[in-house]
Amino acid sequence: MRWSKTLLCTLREDPKDAEIVSHKLMMRAGLLVKLEGGLYSYSPLGVRVLHKVEKIVREEMDRAGASEVLFTALQPISLWEESGRAGLMGKSMFRLKDRNENTMVLGPTHEEVATDYLRTLASSYRQLPATIYQIQTKFRDEIRPRFGLMRCKEFVMKDAYSFDIDSDGADESYRKMYDAYLRIFARCGLDAHPVEADTGAIGGNHSHEFMVLAPSGEDGILHCPSCHYAANQERAERKAPPCDWSSPSAAPRAKVATPGAHTVDEAAAALGIASDQVVKSLVYVADGKPVMVLMRGNADLCEPKLRRVLGAAELEMADPETTAKVAGPFGSIGPIGASIPVFADNALREARDMAVGAGEDGYHVAHCNLMDDPDVKIEAWHDLASVVAGDLCPRCGAPLALERGIEVGHVFKLGTKYTKAMGFTVLASNSQPVTPIMGCYGIGVSRTVQAIAEQNNDADGIVWPASVSPYQVALLSLDSKSESCAGAVAQLEEALENAGIDVLVDDRDERPGIKFKDADLIGCTVRVTVGAKSLAKGGAEVRLRKTGETELVPVSQVCEKVKALLAAN
Repeated sequence: MRWSKTLLCTLREDPKDAEIVSHKLMMRAGLLVKLEGGLYSYSPLGVRVLHKVEKIVREEMDRAGASEVLFTALQPISLWEESGRAGLMGKSMFRLKDRNENTMVLGPTHEEVATDYLRTLASSYRQLPATIYQIQTKFRDEIRPRFGLMRCKEFVMKDAYSFDIDSDGADESYRKMYDAYLRIFARCGLDAHPVEADTGAIGGNHSHEFMVLAPSGEDGILHCPSCHYAANQERAERKAPPCDWSSPSAAPRAKVATPGAHTVDEAAAALGIASDQVVKSLVYVADGKPVMVLMRGNADLCEPKLRRVLGAAELEMADPETTAKVAGPFGSIGPIGASIPVFADNALREARDMAVGAGEDGYHVAHCNLMDDPDVKIEAWHDLASVVAGDLCPRCGAPLALERGIEVGHVFKLGTKYTKAMGFTVLASNSQPVTPIMGCYGIGVSRTVQAIAEQNNDADGIVWPASVSPYQVALLSLDSKSESCAGAVAQLEEALENAGIDVLVDDRDERPGIKFKDADLIGCTVRVTVGAKSLAKGGAEVRLRKTGETELVPVSQVCEKVKALLAAN
């Protein structure tokens, strides 16, 4: 392809609304054109990268035994009502009505459609296991679209769905997809790490996210350098921290005036104790029902953990009016004599001699022993805390480290969440109906494109791995008016393309410096430069973008040199 025949336009300056390096570089390199917040068009250059990632995904999905399908992006809301998820996605799901006033949605995901597809076609265990996948556009009305393709309203996703007759088969399907994801991201040149994750609105009881480590990542990843435990911050567990007051207090429980003390720190100061000796009491509303949650004063609640514990579709912190109605004045609530269910974090299980709110404004109760107090009824103890760097690994007890990551893939064990809700059964070998066990597996294809740029760049631009580079070779003509130079460029272009190597020929009438800068910005894996000076020295300059290593190679040997560089990068 000749540069002069494309609409490729690079930018010298960073776009004002681009916040992270990959977003800046993809806009400057002309891969993306912004239409509106959260909506981007792909240039011919961007489409080439997208299609190369899709090709890798297809090859590995096919290798894992999955069959490609293509579902409609437009879905009837009735399927979501059937599964019980119609209200779960909230305002993030685009809804519209057709001319007959039927409510439709633009699919943010396709679990319901996939289940309906299988229940239409499969009636016997002989037709299972089955895994299907598609690569398609998805739609989510993000509250705050940001970071380019990382969080936008319309994006390309690969979603796959497995259906098995028993749990052993479901585990095997999950393993195949898990292994396929490792191969996909490796082939894309990404250093992606699988971590335990929260299942969120998709549901199920087990999942892994594939995270690309990057300082710009929106997700926190806790990992243990000793035993290699790793989990998303929404899922991460910790070994309960030790406490210095595990023996019951000899002092009797006492109501103490703490005027003006409504926060943990204020209560601790008023009582003359450490903040982690104060019990933080929180009231939440789960599916319309209030609950109380107890945390150590220096710990934060992880809401996704509480949602999982309660099995709640909707969870939000109670407003002061609701809190006052069910538990007492805001800032002074406590578990003594609570009339609503109380759930406590595991870190409080061994704690004694604690201070809790008295349920009366301006008062706290000191010397409370939660485990032994007959007026404190704990419904259940769970790991509910947000894990932070330095907390202890739940497996080996070593300190955990925190890094940021970009989610590029997610695999879920769904169990029978959708198949049961939607009445999908097949006849087992004993002629009895059985509900298939399901898994789902997503890759943000467009997000993966940007994640590659986020993890592979330098001060001059993007450094694409050969497998996904928009063009593997940038062929620069520095003297387009010279017949010898033009002839050498044409010769190299033909030889490289005949060898199956895609080439972008920069034939513009521009200064060499501009061509060099644009080549580095776009980031094609290899740069080949032909000019009068290089030809006079005996050939063309071949430069590997990643290292900057440059070598003068005879024109007749350039093709073999390029092939060797591409194979190694």
